[in-house]
Amino acid sequence: MADTLPVNPFDFVVFGGTGDLALRKLMPALYYRERDRQMTDCSRIIAVSRTDQSTEQYHAQIAHALEQYIPEADRDAEVWKRFTGRLSYVTLDATKPDGFGELSRYLTEADGRARVFYLATSPSLFGAICRNLDAAGLVNGSCRVVLEKPIGTDRASANRINDEVGAVFPEDRIFRIDHYLGKESVQNLMVLRFGNALFEPLWNSSWVDHVQITVAESIGVEGRADYYDRSGALRDMVQNHFLQLLCLVAMEPPASLHEDMIRNEKIKVLRALLPITAADVKAKTVRGQYRSGAINGKPVPGYPEELGGQSNAETLVAIKAEVENWRWAGVPFYLRTGKRMPTRCSEIIIQFKAVPHSVFGKGAGELQANRLVIRLQPDEGVKLSIMTKVPGPGGLRLRSVPLNLSYAETFKDRYPDAYERLLMDVVRGNPSLFMRRDEVDAAWAWIDSILAAWDEADMKPEPYSAGSWGPINSALLLARDNRRWHDAEF
Repeated sequence: MADTLPVNPFDFVVFGGTGDLALRKLMPALYYRERDRQMTDCSRIIAVSRTDQSTEQYHAQIAHALEQYIPEADRDAEVWKRFTGRLSYVTLDATKPDGFGELSRYLTEADGRARVFYLATSPSLFGAICRNLDAAGLVNGSCRVVLEKPIGTDRASANRINDEVGAVFPEDRIFRIDHYLGKESVQNLMVLRFGNALFEPLWNSSWVDHVQITVAESIGVEGRADYYDRSGALRDMVQNHFLQLLCLVAMEPPASLHEDMIRNEKIKVLRALLPITAADVKAKTVRGQYRSGAINGKPVPGYPEELGGQSNAETLVAIKAEVENWRWAGVPFYLRTGKRMPTRCSEIIIQFKAVPHSVFGKGAGELQANRLVIRLQPDEGVKLSIMTKVPGPGGLRLRSVPLNLSYAETFKDRYPDAYERLLMDVVRGNPSLFMRRDEVDAAWAWIDSILAAWDEADMKPEPYSAGSWGPINSALLLARDNRRWHDAEF
């Protein structure tokens, strides 16, 4: 693994410090950065929430969270002592301007160091928090603000939020986070494309038949039913994670890895997406909602039972997207995400075109087209299928076999997860893996066209059994093009 480079001193303020995201992702990520000694001794972490408790009580809450989300082998008493030595808690109602006094006392003690405000709260609070930080005199030239998804529920609401935050923070200090962009396998996608002569010459409509991006979850909505019912899979997953992955697959090579070079190429892809209208929405999209079923032999309830009532929110969405430019003309991008599916997996599949003619004869077996599978989770890795001869006498027989790169097997040491990398990038002031405002706007413009088309066509979610790969129309989306989903490739 590459050496871990320490970052300059910082103050890291987490609004929503007692929320699920802070306990499940942010604090464990910061603990690992403590373990790897990436943080200087004088750096501080300040959790902020309305919950009235002491710093010691908050430490106990974080200790319980680490027991849940960090393996026992990674927990160390000395690391915990260092970590809690820099971790403080402030009780604060972020919507009230007069409540920032104690936070001010913490932050005015260390002017000049990097200051990060991480808003792990409802997006409806982003504007108020930023205004109150500014009114309290806590915003200076060393500040950065991190916005968690979702930013709005449509293009108009996203613009309102961005306007409110932008009135306090300049664009180059607003970090809109999508943790998928911090995954090692996602970062490796650019290296595969632009660092290997094998792939980039074939990365176009002349050689690629189609692209699939799947994010399948075996869990239901768990404790997020109220939020999920207001958003659905399209807003929750496709508007951010999927479109960012699609951009990295489809973008042109940037002139360099400078953040604006990368983001300039991504915005071109988003603007080239063909809008989906009411005339073709039923042919190009599928909405689904899981019903009771079984996963790994265990019965699970349906979405209406988990929600406690009927709903038109989709828990699965499948889309046939098209990028209208010279590189990708005629190449469909099939996107699919859903809950209560048979397994948890996230993968990108580049399906190459078949060899035009087999010289081996029918008895040798079917020639299968090459396929590149980039596995994002679990067990991150890359697999390239190639045709080879089966050893032994008795005539020529062909088989498709994988060339397999497993991150766990190749890189034995633990490597930082997505949040660990992204949090330290914020401290450094490196925005290359974060979304620019025009990206958010272009993504919502395309999503809004689908939402409007669903409404105009009165397209309701189709039921599918928990533990299945979705309604039959999800399979038909590809079958109509003589293609199929590649399920559970690893």
